[in-house]
Amino acid sequence: MLKSLCDLLIIGGGPAGLAAAIAAKEAGVEDLLIVEREDYLGGILNQCIHDGFGLEIFKESLTGPEYAAKFFSKVKKLRIPVMTKTMVISMNQTKEVILSSKNRLLQLRAKAIILAMGCRERTGAAVGIPGPRPAGIYTAGVAQNLINIRNIMIGKRVLILGSGDIGLIMARSLTLEGARVLAVVEILPYPSGLPRNIVQCLEDFNIPLFLSHTVVNIEGDGRVDSVAIARVGSRGGIVPGTKQRISCDTLLLSVGLIPENELSRQAGVILDEKTLGPVVDENGETNIPGVFACGNVLQVHDLVDYATIEARRVGESAASYLMGRRKRGRRIRTQFGHGLRYLLPQWISDQNDVILSMRVSSPGKDKTLLIKDGKRLIKEVFYRSVNPAEMLRVRLKREDLYGIDGFKVTIK
Repeated sequence: MLKSLCDLLIIGGGPAGLAAAIAAKEAGVEDLLIVEREDYLGGILNQCIHDGFGLEIFKESLTGPEYAAKFFSKVKKLRIPVMTKTMVISMNQTKEVILSSKNRLLQLRAKAIILAMGCRERTGAAVGIPGPRPAGIYTAGVAQNLINIRNIMIGKRVLILGSGDIGLIMARSLTLEGARVLAVVEILPYPSGLPRNIVQCLEDFNIPLFLSHTVVNIEGDGRVDSVAIARVGSRGGIVPGTKQRISCDTLLLSVGLIPENELSRQAGVILDEKTLGPVVDENGETNIPGVFACGNVLQVHDLVDYATIEARRVGESAASYLMGRRKRGRRIRTQFGHGLRYLLPQWISDQNDVILSMRVSSPGKDKTLLIKDGKRLIKEVFYRSVNPAEMLRVRLKREDLYGIDGFKVTIK
């Protein structure tokens, strides 16, 4: 087994990994390496041929490949080393990793590691869909890859379970490719995707959206030939007499994304039970000193621009860690309460301005976000409307944190 050393290892060559690597390099880190398991850098962006990326950062609407190309050119210009077709198969608390690449194993020890492995899709098994598993059942991301990258059409009559953004975008793509999308079925009483995608991908193409419905059976001998759906009651059970059979040859699953944290767990990184990503401070540093996390491995983002902004900050933080420039302040615990699903980061210090990221539990209008240290109000933000599909981001200035040991965020 070959052995090697490096100052900074970035695991994952998607948008977060690329942005973090570029930021670290520009902050002065010379000895760094990006490791990517796929054939090419770019991650999921390579198969996202629709536009809408880059509005926050580049102030223009880009396709996924166009967005990724902005980073490819910067990585090349900065001469950042890259290993593609390389899988990290183990990692421990001392920041030793074993890489599998081109029929060889490489043991590498890093002074710092940035985790940027992205996320994976939930499957039918993960959400407990009953019935057999004939051909014609795909996750939305796999279908997107088959159509956009491999030029393989997946079906003619398609039902989509789940109203996540990838599923909504695929409803539009499939329609444009000539398939008939019969409906999108969502178990929640509200859509899971961004409002703009509901309009542009469903309403503009007259595709029905059945809220508070789910799939209760799959039928087919060899290939899907029908799917049964039914209404879900307010307490979660199937409403009697609401079952209906839909004839189709394809079932697409868009039922959520899960941060890809097997390596994190193996190394002893503490994971948050709500986000399923690492517990971090405002620098993106985990409980293991020198191990950082950013992008969808930390929290599933609604916009790639926000993942990029987060990753840049983490890349700069990793550089400060390596160069001994970081100031240590008091640790402040963050907590969330009524109306919120989660809050990041879980720990902060009083040394930096902080961006808090969070999602609400349910849609609402005319809501007020409150950040309190006991009874003392630190910050108040009013929102005309809120939606679980849209991440809320709130900046706290360093002076807001003076003299506090913790705070709680709620929305009412």
